[in-house]
Amino acid sequence: MPVQGRVVSTALRDAIAAATGRSCGYGAPPTTADKPSGNAIPYTVLYPLGGTASGPPFGDQAGDGRLLYQVTSVASTGEQAEWMADKVRAAVLGTSPKGGFATSISPAGHTVVGREIDKEDGQSVANGVYSYISRYLLHVTTPDS
Repeated sequence: MPVQGRVVSTALRDAIAAATGRSCGYGAPPTTADKPSGNAIPYTVLYPLGGTASGPPFGDQAGDGRLLYQVTSVASTGEQAEWMADKVRAAVLGTSPKGGFATSISPAGHTVVGREIDKEDGQSVANGVYSYISRYLLHVTTPDS
């Protein structure tokens, strides 16, 4: 089965929201109904930036992929934006003392086998709203059924 981008994206969005304790929008700011904090600042926005099929060594040619994501942390102060970016970085890349990653990213029918930071554009401000931009790569495979 080919990697399903939307399935991986929603799993990443949910993992970021759970680990940071703040809402994460999918391509747009979160709504008032989004869990856990609605659209209250600070929050994050996940932007899927596409991916590529990576083929073996993980398995089926169509079943492996590298997916690129931008996570924008939005806040009312520069310090708060950087704090959220730190929380996201810990959620995506943080490891457990027992080995493995501290935050599970569990897309249905897929396994995330690798994670890495691609780029950090850092902080900017526009109209009194601060943002911090980071990009992450997820390496995903679809195990044999």
